[in-house]
Amino acid sequence: MKNTNRIYKWSLIVALGGFLFGFDTAVISGVEKSIQQLFQLNPFWHGFTISSALIGTIIGALTAGKPADKYGRRFLLFIIAALYAISAIGSAIAPFLSLFIVFRFLGGIAVGASSVAGPMYISEISPANMRGRMTGLFQFNVIFGILLAYISNYLLRNTGDEPWRWMLGVEGIPSVIFFLLLFRIPRSPRFLVKINKIDEAREVLNIINNGNTESEIVKIKDGLLKGKTASQVLFSKHYLKPILIAFSVAMFNQLSGINAILYYAPRIFELTGLSIADSMFQPVLIGITNGIFTIVGMIIIDRVGRKKLLIVGSLGMAVCLGLISRTLFIQNFSGYGILVYLLVYIVFFAFSTGAVIWVLISEVFPNSVRGKGQALGSFTHWSFATLITFLFPIFNSTLKGSSYSFAFFSIMMIIQALVVWRYFPETKGRSLEELSEELSN
Repeated sequence: MKNTNRIYKWSLIVALGGFLFGFDTAVISGVEKSIQQLFQLNPFWHGFTISSALIGTIIGALTAGKPADKYGRRFLLFIIAALYAISAIGSAIAPFLSLFIVFRFLGGIAVGASSVAGPMYISEISPANMRGRMTGLFQFNVIFGILLAYISNYLLRNTGDEPWRWMLGVEGIPSVIFFLLLFRIPRSPRFLVKINKIDEAREVLNIINNGNTESEIVKIKDGLLKGKTASQVLFSKHYLKPILIAFSVAMFNQLSGINAILYYAPRIFELTGLSIADSMFQPVLIGITNGIFTIVGMIIIDRVGRKKLLIVGSLGMAVCLGLISRTLFIQNFSGYGILVYLLVYIVFFAFSTGAVIWVLISEVFPNSVRGKGQALGSFTHWSFATLITFLFPIFNSTLKGSSYSFAFFSIMMIIQALVVWRYFPETKGRSLEELSEELSN
């Protein structure tokens, strides 16, 4: 029990990077309209400014794998924490649009790199029977960060002459806390074996494996040896299966429309005729629902499995998105239809692709290219997130345009269910080395 608690503690600390990931992603929803008015942005520059952080996530995700493999996951997490703090404070005090974009871009780099280093570290310090739950803590903290961003935006909406600066700047506090707590976690045992720090790796593995340490070290060494004899280039035929799985799950995660909804939730509700206060509060309900059902996903992911959760969630989201599209098209906003459909959509998203994405990507690649593979999955995720976030305000200036967007997202979820059913393996309860052996042949 003591050892399990220590694994939980390490995972929770690293998952704070996920909290900042979620907070940074969602906090912009409360300030995007103020920024548009302050800097007098047309739809193109509005979309570019809001998506500037997402452009940073692409760079962060694309470049994080190499330093994670070379210098270790923990080292990279320290850099990420520092970038979060710099971005939060800089964005809050930026006097010009160009500086604002730069600081948001730096925060995006932190988000992208965090989506690589965080799940990878947690998956490597977790026993196989706990790996889904532990890695799921990262996603839960992403959702928790989103919820607190919505709550923070609502509470700070009338603070000072420019409330949006307070909304963005408050992120600096958890960023500093995250940086300090990182001193309390060990380096990844698989990275320690890789750099031949066997005694240090043994200490960590003694906590993780309860007596199976030596055999685990042998397995890790064998995996590294096979990695040396296999291609070190990620884009090779040897790694085709994990590449396709990581690309697909990351792409469909964004083609569900989740980031468009999280970034522009208040604006969506305003389109239906709600007041500004109500349109700022209803996303809080979305955040609470997201948090509750992400916990549900974490509880059942190691029992039900990743594949079943993805299929059920995809079909549920497809129905909800289709109903939202229909409501926007006929413009029937009596009652709470849009809110209900969005909340049920969030239920299906949270326990399926929301809970599964970072777990699955961190599982399917062998140790020798895990950093590069995690970077590929994150790069794919953030590339599609950037594209959708940039295009959403352009296509959704009218209710009819919004209707078409949600119809598109609905169709994508039907396709995801078919792809997962036909091509995805089940990874629950299997060691990382077992999965590497199967998927890299």
